[in-house]
Amino acid sequence: MEMDKIIARINELSRKNKTSGLTDAEITERAELRRQYLDIFKGNFRQQLETITIVDGDEETKH
Repeated sequence: MEMDKIIARINELSRKNKTSGLTDAEITERAELRRQYLDIFKGNFRQQLETITIVDGDEETKH
């Protein structure tokens, strides 16, 4: 599932939780969606970190 759809569904469940509460199935779905969101976020962040090049004086080091 793509990030925008995950966020939209998490927000939908959050609004429902504030108004009428969630069923056990929805609580489980919300937990799974949050896990997926964090996994994607961490992967994207790690990918960004891997493209950073540190320049120190005359040397260039890629991390």
